[in-house]
Amino acid sequence: MGVVKAKRMPRAVREQQMLDAAVQIFGQRGYIAASMDDIAELAGVSKPLVYLYLNSKDDLFTACIRREAQALFAAVRAGVRRELPADRQLWEGLLAFFTHTARHPDGWSVLHLQARTHGEAFAAEVTAMRADIVAFVTQLIAEAAREAHRNPDLPEREVAGLAEALVGAAESLADWANATPHVTARQAAATLMNFAWAGLGGLMAGRRWSPPGA
Repeated sequence: MGVVKAKRMPRAVREQQMLDAAVQIFGQRGYIAASMDDIAELAGVSKPLVYLYLNSKDDLFTACIRREAQALFAAVRAGVRRELPADRQLWEGLLAFFTHTARHPDGWSVLHLQARTHGEAFAAEVTAMRADIVAFVTQLIAEAAREAHRNPDLPEREVAGLAEALVGAAESLADWANATPHVTARQAAATLMNFAWAGLGGLMAGRRWSPPGA
């Protein structure tokens, strides 16, 4: 009887395993402390194979940033159903954002902390992703202004500023939610939705936006 050879793992699958391991190591230890030896060990491959597939630590880190950025943006876009009213669209976008960052804390650490602090090339990758999210949120806010406030002439600069503020708040709140025990993605999304939709004055007066199913 002949020897049965183990089926070789496809390159794409093996590469994703390496990226999974790298995101975990980079996210938990930081770019400087992360070693290719540790990444290879966690991925269950040899270090030369990591270099063969992904060339260098810088290239590996860049690949991690790009993958996590694409996944986050895809999650936000997929979470928004454009047939819903404007407030529901914004709610679902926020919920998708906080759900993704809660489920992938190492990936969020790579994007929001590590990539921003270890060189312009890495930061530029995150900046491009963030610009896509800001542009998407800008559309949601413009639609919300037309639908909810009957104000089709809200100045473009004001809409852009509101989108920047909302995305910045979401980024900070995601850090806080991931670091604070027992804060769920839904709670984080509701906090920001109330602040963005009802406004601080409305919250102080007891007016709140109620999430679906609340």
